[in-house]
Amino acid sequence: MTLIYIIAGEQSGDILGARLMRAISAARPDATFAGIGGAGMAAQGLTSLFPMRDLALMGLLEVLPRLLQLRGRIRQTIADIEARRPDLVVTIDSPGFSLRILRAIAPLGLKRVHYVAPQVWAWREGRVKHFPGLWDRLLCLLPFEPAFFARHNLPAVFTGHPVLESGAGAGDGTRFRARHNIAPDALVLTVMPGSRRTEVSRLLPVLGATLARLPAGVVPVVPIAPTVAEAVRTGTSGWPVEPILITDETEKFDAFAASNAALTKSGTSTLELAVAGVPMVVTYKGNPVTAWLVRRTARVKYACLLNLLADTEVVPELLQQDATPEKLARALNALLTDPAAAAAQVAAFRPVLDSLHPAHGTPSEAAAEALVELLAPIPGQSP
Repeated sequence: MTLIYIIAGEQSGDILGARLMRAISAARPDATFAGIGGAGMAAQGLTSLFPMRDLALMGLLEVLPRLLQLRGRIRQTIADIEARRPDLVVTIDSPGFSLRILRAIAPLGLKRVHYVAPQVWAWREGRVKHFPGLWDRLLCLLPFEPAFFARHNLPAVFTGHPVLESGAGAGDGTRFRARHNIAPDALVLTVMPGSRRTEVSRLLPVLGATLARLPAGVVPVVPIAPTVAEAVRTGTSGWPVEPILITDETEKFDAFAASNAALTKSGTSTLELAVAGVPMVVTYKGNPVTAWLVRRTARVKYACLLNLLADTEVVPELLQQDATPEKLARALNALLTDPAAAAAQVAAFRPVLDSLHPAHGTPSEAAAEALVELLAPIPGQSP
């Protein structure tokens, strides 16, 4: 059997990991898996070394109070890899944890792959000097990334963005409205506060106050990530309009199809909404000190991936001090009350999404192919 050790540190990585495991299994039936992941990877046969939620942190000041625990998890992971000696180690995103693991296991001589390129092109580009020797292959989700890393003599492969195979655009809005007794002409707003405890705690009060400034009758829907379910339930309990809370991915996509607009944190959720054709406003409110550090070293104009790829502000971005209920409500009202504005934004999504396709196959298949190339052939089969 071929043992592949996969590490994911947050919900988005777990989703990528689950799809990757499925694609690898199709290409290599002899593959078995170990590592760290969440519910998605568990459904594909992974028994996580420890709960993935222990790694779902973001920002310097958010990490500091749990630094000792994180160091312990790093040592535990390294020891497990040393004991198992897998044929391949795959780390998915979460660079603060993943890159430490890759560096620590370098002396073991194992094949190493990092999936989701660190966004050093966005801020602190100087970090790239620490990357040589960390991996045998870097898999990129964004089309411009291989050229960036090539300038630093770090070959990388564009495998396409997995959001294209998420099913985000296959929801049934009529079914969602019927299930929750929402009138056909009622305005539905999807609200996505994130999947990390720190970002959820900061955003939920602002998002709730925004709802109070929207037209009467707007129905808020909040998809809940498993890692922050309790925090979201508590944080939305005092909202002026009781939201519909959903935990199932199929129902989340049904909610997208039923939505007239969305208010979402920056991140992969913006691409999911774009696939579903939902116009949106993007916001974020992180620790002020962390945000200041990012602004000081940022090399890009936009936080939203849609805007970054389009090189123009397709989607309104209201971040940090601009993430006020008044400004957010004003931007959302423009989408909820002006069909032409909403349609223009959705039309601008198409070329951006087209740029995210790999040369052939699905993104997960392309990523699996890039990994399988590093493995020894199955005995009795030609390479």
